[in-house]
Amino acid sequence: MSPRLQGIEEFVAAVEAGSFARAAERLHVTRSAVAKSIARLEARLGTRLFLRTTRSQSLTEEGHGYYERCRRVLAELDAAEATTDAARSTAAGLVRLSMPAMLGRLKVGPLLLALARRHPGLSLELSFNDRRVDLVEDGLDLAIRSGELADSAELVARPVGVQWMVLCAAPAYLAERGRPGSVAALGASSSTSSLHEAVLYARDGQISPWRFHDAEGRLVEVALPSRLRCDSAEVLLEAAVGGMGLARLPAWLAADALAAGTLVRVFEEPRPFGFELNVIRSRSRYLPHKTRVVVDWLAEHLPPLLAAR
Repeated sequence: MSPRLQGIEEFVAAVEAGSFARAAERLHVTRSAVAKSIARLEARLGTRLFLRTTRSQSLTEEGHGYYERCRRVLAELDAAEATTDAARSTAAGLVRLSMPAMLGRLKVGPLLLALARRHPGLSLELSFNDRRVDLVEDGLDLAIRSGELADSAELVARPVGVQWMVLCAAPAYLAERGRPGSVAALGASSSTSSLHEAVLYARDGQISPWRFHDAEGRLVEVALPSRLRCDSAEVLLEAAVGGMGLARLPAWLAADALAAGTLVRVFEEPRPFGFELNVIRSRSRYLPHKTRVVVDWLAEHLPPLLAAR
């Protein structure tokens, strides 16, 4: 993007939305990302565009004039993009997409194959792995991420569902070790000589703690001893079915084993906990038609596949 265009979209969104926070929601970025972009724009222009207090914001006289011109520029860009897109009824070209391995194979991959059948000109290059990719460095158009976005200032994110988590175990394991009846009981067992052990997800040497909402709705973390730690959700599922310990798994992944009775829920949680899934792309005003088609398709069709709690 040309340096002269940087910050303009955030500025116009902040004016029209009435606040940095609502502009951030509209642009699918963080409030701090909007504030930093506008601060850089003001520094480049050498003038203040907003008068800000802790409770309100308003445009300066220079800000009013700049907004009117920027609004017209963006409207012309939107019209140009719409004219280009209108000439195409189907998506065409290559889209490169990375996604978590198990989620990709079982849920996202089949959806994208269905999309490709609808658009014969669309080519897909799919990567299935659990590492945190760099879109620019890895030459990717899109990636699907679970949980918080640490580099959100550089990204545009579109929610595509929630991975609701369930605590489950094999019936034989619970028969031998006993069945904790609540988050509190599970937490108590983790702070003493525990009767229970876990199979845990770990990536790059970092173990992901289990998160729950307690009876009061507070977020709590629980850590149990473990003989198995790995970065494969598929292996954790197999280990749990095999009786190696308690497992904290996405509900969609555990659904078949729960239905078959090879796994059971350890207890009903007072309030479900889940990780938001987002499809992300690098920040730029123009979104190619082929990429927009993929993002819209995932946003429409993936959430129902993850709805089980």
